[in-house]
Amino acid sequence: MIKTVHLAIPAILCNFSALTLASDNTDDIEQITVHSSATANQLPVGTFDAPVSNLEYDPRVDLQSRNMAEAQADVTIRGGIFENTGFSVGSVTLFDPQSGHYFAEIPIAPQMLSGAKIFTGVDNAFNGMNSSVGTVAFGWTPINTGGSASIGVGNNDFNLQSVNAGISTPLEGVNDWQLGFQGEYSHSQSDGTIEYGDHDFSRASGRVQLTGPQSQTDIFYGSQQKFFGWPNMYTPFGVNETEDLDTELFLVNHQQNYAADSSFEISAYYRKNNDHYIYTRENPSAFEAFHETEVKSIGFSGRHAQNKSFALNYSAQFIEDSIESTTLENNFTSRNYYKLSVLPEYQTAIANNQLLTVRLGATYDDTNRDDSELSLMGDINWNTVNTDGTERTVYLSFAQASQVAGYTAIGGSESGGLFRSNYNLERETTQNLELGLLLEQQTWQLNSALFYRQDDNLTDWTYSFDSVYARAANPVDIDTSGIEILATKQFDTVELITSYTYLHKSETYGAEEIDASFYALNFPDHRITLGAVWTPTDMLEFRVDNEWRKQHENALRSGDDSALFTHLTLKVTPTGFDNLFITLAADNLWGESFEEIPGTPGRGEQYTLSATYSW
Repeated sequence: MIKTVHLAIPAILCNFSALTLASDNTDDIEQITVHSSATANQLPVGTFDAPVSNLEYDPRVDLQSRNMAEAQADVTIRGGIFENTGFSVGSVTLFDPQSGHYFAEIPIAPQMLSGAKIFTGVDNAFNGMNSSVGTVAFGWTPINTGGSASIGVGNNDFNLQSVNAGISTPLEGVNDWQLGFQGEYSHSQSDGTIEYGDHDFSRASGRVQLTGPQSQTDIFYGSQQKFFGWPNMYTPFGVNETEDLDTELFLVNHQQNYAADSSFEISAYYRKNNDHYIYTRENPSAFEAFHETEVKSIGFSGRHAQNKSFALNYSAQFIEDSIESTTLENNFTSRNYYKLSVLPEYQTAIANNQLLTVRLGATYDDTNRDDSELSLMGDINWNTVNTDGTERTVYLSFAQASQVAGYTAIGGSESGGLFRSNYNLERETTQNLELGLLLEQQTWQLNSALFYRQDDNLTDWTYSFDSVYARAANPVDIDTSGIEILATKQFDTVELITSYTYLHKSETYGAEEIDASFYALNFPDHRITLGAVWTPTDMLEFRVDNEWRKQHENALRSGDDSALFTHLTLKVTPTGFDNLFITLAADNLWGESFEEIPGTPGRGEQYTLSATYSW
């Protein structure tokens, strides 16, 4: 009997779709679902949950935060920079044209979204939009009747309030159709884990959902307001900077299944983001900047299976953006983006328990202001399912992806100000070659990969000791080699999650007198994570995530280049109160002061006590 394993865990190293083994008798196929996660903890300590939260200790990405992940988070994948990483929901990439610093400003309650999938290689080239290295992808979950309410307190005058509720009812007179409503409100504030690191966040979001036997339609609106401060947030000059962000998102999404292993999805959104930046809170008039970005987008993707052997994967997206800014000096304040991806797929059984899958296709990227780019992508996957329940997949892939620089890098002043642009920046291209291995059994999983990536004309922000009053956008060619390993093991009452990553870079800048890099050369040479979930009784649950890193040396970094972070939680469910649980949580347990971004102080310790009631 042939078994197919569909992974709920977004495999960090295997950039291929779930494989279905072919059989002459489909009644003999047994499907097994393995549920796992790349981190032990799923909730943050210092604020309410956000789509970026679960990436904090995720071995698949490197999250470099100012204040905290939910304040301002640069999400990098495989040693790229923040603008190489996209965030997608459904078939569209949620974009901000000013800077990749604001890609993660997504006012959607995580209760409405599926767990994050990390796309790299072919999957990123196919699905991503203007994100050449990786994409953090989410989908819309079905609405269920129920909800939860939480309150929390902690050191640094921390307080939190959050409520989420949904209801799903059948439509009268229509079989198998449901109408659902879901709403959420969250708020948190604190004085911060270091002085001048205060925050005040709030988010309100809601959606209406119509589901049928073969479809799901979601109509969503969310609004998010964030104020936060941090010393040396963006500049290394010893000042207390602040940001005030206001983000609105309106999104419509429709998913449709129409035949065996065939489906499509269409998404459209409007996003507006207002940013008020103050260089020094003690003297706001010294320098402040106002930015308002607007983005409209529509995307379409799908898979059409012609038969058991052949399928056509396709996607397309259009983005129109604009910006009003007090810091942009040229007329580069609007742009249209186009992308089309086609990826044919061929599958054949080479033995009773083995399946060979070959994908080969191309993407076309263009804008109304930049040169276009045609990119090839393809992979070969060899999947074996043994009679003892073990599974092995070996794959080899190549993918090229491209993107263009944001407005802060290309539309500001070249000679003055804190952030100096470069009008000569060209389209960036990335080529990724990868060899991977996936091993799996019922209680354990091992992902591993070797990859080599070439980035040409990558836009980096650099620093020169001869021009200490600014950071400048400069192109760089970088060759990156890497090793990634992730292993999970399930025991009776304990789940272990561990990973190791190694990165090596060789860079060539297109400008002289560059002494330091804020982003492209801010990466860990070595990184180890170890997480555990221990449930000794029905009343107690312990979750811990640990991360140790040896960061690449950087002239702007003060203090050590190595760091150890720990996130620990204890969840107590009182006897007789199944719907109520109490959580004690600690982040940065050892008081690590490591500068995640060179020249920017690291976060301090945070301890919280919270209570959650669900219904």
